Amino acid sequence: MTHAPTLHSERLVLRPHRQEDFLACRMLWSDAEVVRHIGGATQDTQAVWFRMLRYAGMWQLLGYGMWVVEDCATGAFLGEAGLLSACRGIAELEGVPEIGWVFLPSAWGRGIASEAVGAVLRWADAHIDAPAIRCIIEGDNVASFRVAGKQGFSSIGKALIDGTPVEILDRPRASTG
Repeated sequence: MTHAPTLHSERLVLRPHRQEDFLACRMLWSDAEVVRHIGGATQDTQAVWFRMLRYAGMWQLLGYGMWVVEDCATGAFLGEAGLLSACRGIAELEGVPEIGWVFLPSAWGRGIASEAVGAVLRWADAHIDAPAIRCIIEGDNVASFRVAGKQGFSSIGKALIDGTPVEILDRPRASTG
């Protein structure tokens, strides 16, 4: 698969990024509260543009990647969720897709992340030939640990990324039969 499919859940549409998403993505990644548990540094205009280009490249090279998450009732941009291969140099992440999610504060506390992550995992179980999906979460990110727990992730270890401790979580591939 070289293009992101569009996924639907009860309240959400997960769709490929488009050039016109740039301003919304820029707003997301420049919000200090949003990135507080994702390395802690906001991203400038060029970094966000390169991020969007990486997203498109992952679909081309890997057959999976990130999606824009929209409110299906309003079309509002809520954030991003999907799969990636970040070559972080962490042995536990090698050879398996990593799932990630990031949302605007307006989406927090509403079950949006759990719904989006669930949609991504259902798609992955049906389309990605990998034994598991893994994620990393900074130790004080209680909300993301809650989302991961609801989706069946459990801890398999710890690592440091740029000096920041993260928990590595694993979810074995679910049977789609």
